[in-house]
This record gives sequence, structure tokens and C-alpha cells, in this order.
Amino acid sequence: MEGILADKKILVMGVANKRSIAWGCAQEMAKQGATIIYTYQNERMKKSVARLAEDDQRLIECDVASDESINRAFTTIKERFGQLDGLVHAIAYARKEELAGSILDTTRDGYALAQDVSAYSLLAVAKAAHQLDLLKRPASIVTLTYFGSERAIPSYNVMGVAKAALEANVRYLARDMGEFGVRVNAISAGAMKTLAVTGISGHADLLKMSKSRTVDDQSVTLPEIGGTCAFLMSDLSTGVVGDVIYVDKGVHLI
Repeated sequence: MEGILADKKILVMGVANKRSIAWGCAQEMAKQGATIIYTYQNERMKKSVARLAEDDQRLIECDVASDESINRAFTTIKERFGQLDGLVHAIAYARKEELAGSILDTTRDGYALAQDVSAYSLLAVAKAAHQLDLLKRPASIVTLTYFGSERAIPSYNVMGVAKAALEANVRYLARDMGEFGVRVNAISAGAMKTLAVTGISGHADLLKMSKSRTVDDQSVTLPEIGGTCAFLMSDLSTGVVGDVIYVDKGVHLI
């Protein structure tokens, strides 16, 4: 039996290693029949992604802090694969020192960097994809966010502010890209041990606290998050637009 993503081509941006939420999404979408294309930031990151992705032709360099790099990457993708059915944006960054301690310690440069890479990059890749007519009709864009956008999570600080901006971007993009057949949504993933989380001061306590607040005392898993992403990329979700969907085993309820 064919999966719900059979014959679909989906770009996944943000895989760092096998613990990445982006990788969990890619795996579940591949199980549902999708062809997955990956971007990596630079040659150093390519080595990590190449260990997971088998086909070098499906690895494309793209630094989302550079419009030139985005346009070059998306042009290459269109030349190699034609149009895409979906795009997963799982990219965020803030300096480690901007996360620890007080929000009052945030620097102007650090704030701007977190916003640029974590929030503006979604607008940048959506704009480039639209201008290059890279996305089919219908198509789906999904980004990854976290509960720290709504609550003052310890040691999340400037990233929480960036995630709040990212979620606002989802709503405005959903409004403006809808007429072109592109729906935009976000997954608010529960805390789990990823490379991004281990960069947070006191991450072990955060993970423990998050697990204790799930409805079944079990942390959310990569396949659970990836399954939701697969649904949002499928034609089953064409009525879901501009939403933030929680995949956190109920942590946000309490």
C-alpha cells in the first residue's frame, strides 16, 4: 500500500544529526513514500548530514543567513528535481551566552542574530521558493517551534522571543501564500534531547520537568513529531492553515 506522501518531493532544512527533529520528520515522511531533499549550512555540516542521507545529489548547500545562498540552493533544487510539494524549516540559532542567565544580558547583535536565523529565515526561504515558482499547488510549509514562545522558560530567553516571531510569521505567511495554494503551519515540539536542547544551560532539568508534565509521564518521540509533519505535508491536511500544532504529550496543557 502506498503511503500518504507517495510521489511527493519534500525539502528538509535543518538536519544536524540523527537526533535532530528534522531527521525524525524526514524519516517518517520517507516511510510514507516521499523523496526527501536536504540542505546543509556549510561543508562542515555536510559531513554529518551525508552520513544520514544516502544520495549526494539530494544534498544542497544553503546558508539561510544569506539570500544569495538561498537563491542559489533553490535554483539548484529546481534544476535537479523540478517543483516541490513541501518544505520543512527546522532551523534556529542563538549564541549560547544569550540563552543563559537573564534576558537583560541579551546584546543587540545577539538578539538580531537569533531573529535573523530563527525567524526571518522562514520568510526568506518562502519568498525565494515563491519567486522561483518552486512550490506546486497545493504545497505545504512546516516550521518547528517550542512552548518557550508563550511562556518564560528558564535559559531559553532570546530564543523564546525568536520563536514568538516565528509563529507570527507563520500566520502572516499563511494569509499571503494561501492564494498561491501554499499552506503554512508550525509544530510546537515537546522538549527532547537534541543538539539544540543540549546547548541550553540546565537542559537536563528542563527535560526532566517537561517529562513530568506529560499526560502519561513519557517524553514525546521523534516518530511522533515526524508523524505529525508527514500529516501536514500530505493532502489530508489541506484544511489546516496558519496553525501551531502541539506535539508535546500535553505539556502545554498545564
